Amino acid sequence: MTPDRIAILDWSAANRPRLGADSIWLGLDDGQCWNLATRALALERLRALIAQTLAAGQTLLIGADFAFGYPRGFAQALTGQPRAMAVWAWLARHLSDSADNRSNRFEVAAAINARMPGIGPFWFNPTRRDIAHLPRKGRARRDHGFDDLRTCDRQARGAQSVWKLGGAGAVGSQTLTGIAALEHLRGAFPGQIAVWPFDPPTRPVILAEVFPSILGAEVAARLGPGTVKDQVQVRVMARALAALPTLAPLLAPPPGPADEGWILGLGHETALRDALCGAP
Repeated sequence: MTPDRIAILDWSAANRPRLGADSIWLGLDDGQCWNLATRALALERLRALIAQTLAAGQTLLIGADFAFGYPRGFAQALTGQPRAMAVWAWLARHLSDSADNRSNRFEVAAAINARMPGIGPFWFNPTRRDIAHLPRKGRARRDHGFDDLRTCDRQARGAQSVWKLGGAGAVGSQTLTGIAALEHLRGAFPGQIAVWPFDPPTRPVILAEVFPSILGAEVAARLGPGTVKDQVQVRVMARALAALPTLAPLLAPPPGPADEGWILGLGHETALRDALCGAP
């Protein structure tokens, strides 16, 4: 299958409105691109994009650059259910995110840690105040019982642990805020949005996890003075996916534990590069 439209979302967990590098970028395969200062504005843009797509009777793939699941066993430990979507529902209930981009992600991570054995798994505290149950250093964790990386993270060069909430290359805070945001988005369009690979990709709108770094060389080749890497990444990934003759191989059930999720396009890098070379 090939969606009529493809959008790539570069997310940010920044605690204040922000534009430019390390902020939110949303790019479409037709070249349109938006830099959005807050997560609230990003959700507003996504809702409009989905509404337009559904009104036109079209299909849409939205790729978001944060993890859609956690290492094996976490969903069961947190929610009592071995399903990643149970974690999505839990985070949507407990994570708050204001219009000015302030979230309680560190407190939510600490609350999760308090429910787990040992110390961790989440870590990193950038504030001057101590947060109970949230260690500042990864090496302070012990006996929490979870792997640091998912199966797909071990295969994706440069992927970091979802437990790391801040610092260079961290994706933990983006994952907490991003999952909660997408779960609210899903609730706004009942029955219209599938979350791959947890749902069959048969609904008009498909949400999927992406990792633009799998096309890192192609992104680097398009960087120049004054360009923002995040902006280039969303455009390159959207064009590459759109140029494929079909997304069926990429959307097949992935290997690995069902509750961990998977990175769309992982293992298909050569096909993506070839498609990008032939894209207009």
